Amino acid sequence: MKRQLEGIILAAGESRRMGYPKPLLKVGGRTFIEQIAETMLAVVPRLVIVIGAHRERVRAATPRDARIAIAENPNYSRGQLSSLKVGLGAVQPDSAGAIVHLGDHPMVRVETFRAVVDSYNRTGKPIVIARHDGRRGHPVIFDRALFAEILSAPEKEGARFVVNANPSRVAYVDLDDPGINLDLDTPADLARVGLPPPPLE
Repeated sequence: MKRQLEGIILAAGESRRMGYPKPLLKVGGRTFIEQIAETMLAVVPRLVIVIGAHRERVRAATPRDARIAIAENPNYSRGQLSSLKVGLGAVQPDSAGAIVHLGDHPMVRVETFRAVVDSYNRTGKPIVIARHDGRRGHPVIFDRALFAEILSAPEKEGARFVVNANPSRVAYVDLDDPGINLDLDTPADLARVGLPPPPLE
């Protein structure tokens, strides 16, 4: 049975180690946020982008598209789970769940998103996680049945608190896509994968 999902991009972080807002970095001449939004909109009808630090700049860089909603996390300094909670609160009530991705993982292929959605529909598992080389990463799907559990999870633990609570609820999708767990946190990380350095401000 095919169930309708919405997308969430977590783009509220401070990007301290990069020294430049990561959603505004470039890949193939486009910003990370543009690239990720386009990829995700190939598999979901609506996308929530959570902003926080650098919010005005990230908002200005977000594609103008009626399918994109922006949600602001005033408590972004509390970490990624605080942004996920804001994103879940902005998902339409009739959606079955949310496919969650990070604003600094621009290299994930559209086929990866499709494979994760297919696994969600096929397995009926409430959590579906992309995995590459045995390492889990993003995107991750959370069924609406888990939203309340995520919203009440301790922010210092992160979403893994819910993921690890009951392994039988989780389906992993093994894919040949290094972008799944490609962390781009520093200028050296960008250089390692052939991406341009952060602009000088």
